Parts: sequence; C-alpha cells; structure tokens
Amino acid sequence: MRAQVKYHVIYRHREEYRVSVMCCFFGVSRSGYYDFVKRLGKSEKDADLVQLIHSQQERSGRTYGYRRIWLWLKNTKKIHRNPKTILRIMKKYELLSEVRRRRKWRQMGQQVHRYENLLNREFYANRPNSKWVTDISYIHTGQGVLYLSMIRDLYDNSIVAYKTGTQQTVNLVLDTIRLAVKQEKKEVAAELQLHSDQGLQYTSHAYFNLTKEYGITASMSRRGNCYDNAMAENFFSIIKTECIYRYKPGSFSEAKELIDNYIYFYNHERIQLKTGLAPLTQRQSA
Repeated sequence: MRAQVKYHVIYRHREEYRVSVMCCFFGVSRSGYYDFVKRLGKSEKDADLVQLIHSQQERSGRTYGYRRIWLWLKNTKKIHRNPKTILRIMKKYELLSEVRRRRKWRQMGQQVHRYENLLNREFYANRPNSKWVTDISYIHTGQGVLYLSMIRDLYDNSIVAYKTGTQQTVNLVLDTIRLAVKQEKKEVAAELQLHSDQGLQYTSHAYFNLTKEYGITASMSRRGNCYDNAMAENFFSIIKTECIYRYKPGSFSEAKELIDNYIYFYNHERIQLKTGLAPLTQRQSA
C-alpha cells in the first residue's frame, strides 16, 4: 500500500483510533501524515473524490485506468468531471492502475531488427517446441519492480523457461532463450518459431544474433497490437491473478519464490480446461 493511500486511511479513521498508533501500524511518520493533512486542506474539494477512486481501485484490484474510473464515476456515481481532472488526481494520490502498460515503440536506427508476423495468431501447435511465444512483464513488490521474462510453448501452454531480474535488459531476454534451448535441446523442432512483441530487447542486434545462432525463426507482433501476442499476455494475467495479486510480495526474494512455486504448480499440476491435463502431463503423454 502506497504512503498516500495509508495517509487517507489514517485520516478517515482519525476519530476512531489515535493517529500515532495508526502511523506506527502503517509504518509512516506522523510528520508525513500531518503534511498530507495540510495539503489535503488546500484541496478539500478533491478529498471525497479521492476516497471514491481509492475504494473503486481496491475493488478492481488496481486494474482501472483513468478512463475507466471516469466512466465509473459518470455512470455509477453521476459525478461529471473532466477526464484530465481524474488523471491529475489519480497521479497526485498514486491511484493509477498497476496493470502493465504498453511499451512505446522507439526507433534505434541501425540497431533495430523487425520481423514478419509469421505466427499471425495461429496459436495452435501440433508438436512440442515448434511455436514459442515470449514477453516480459512487471511484478510489483514492496522493494520495487521485478521483471519476469518467460517463454511459453503453444503445443501444451507450458512455460519452457523463465528468468527474473531487477532491470529490463536484453540480457534478461537472451538468458531466457539460452535456458529454454538448453533444457529442450534434444526436443527442439528443426523449424522453431519464436514470437515476441516489438519491445526493444526483441529488436536488438543481440537478439537477432542469438536467434540466428540457434536456428530460431523470429516472428513479431504488428506495432501496437497486443492481441498478436495474446498467449504470452494470457500467462502473465494468470500468474498475476492467481498468485501475485493475492500474496502481494514484499521483496524481490519473496516474489521470486512465489514465481518459482507457481510456475512449478502451473506446469506440473494446474489442470487446463481444454485438455483436462496439466501442461507437462500432456507433453509427456504425447
């Protein structure tokens, strides 16, 4: 929970409990709280609106961006404010969505490699290690952001390999590929397709060189089209909904442990509705 949200909770319950006790409980300073109250007094007109937005964000699991909050206020609460006002308030009080935002495309001159969309949303594979999808996502912890890079096999939806890091670097992606090839070396199909979005790591020279070295055919989503890599996005949605959002890791080490345990469970035990089997059970029975 962010400091601004904690201050709001303390302020809301200031008549029920001692401020000093609540500050101690939430791990914030009293001076910080009283500075917040002073600032709140200067913008009292926003106080009730902030409380409404905060409560809705808690109900939605902090998945609502300012446009959805604006629509919710207008349609449900009959509160009509300019969308830019809602965005300003959400930024000021740290109430923005925690859902991963789309990366912006940036040109890098000679360093950029772009590939055709060979996958073309054909999310079916008739044999293991013939179609892989990959991506990076953000895991929020109390210590900061941890990045999760993974490769998913479309044959059985298993996670072939994954790596975590505190920086979103090209090496994180390369290490994930190396681990996947090492683990699946004997089983990798002659024509392995690896699909990604247009993130900087996937357009780099290093990525181009490594895929060529391994004989992997690179495929890439169209610009700004998240549905082209829907199966990668789908896994991140699953792990966050079923694990990360429920346990809210307080540190990098705690997040890594949660990820390790969940991916093991996902690969070996979690039943898929389409097949009635866990991913690796399907793989072994093929």
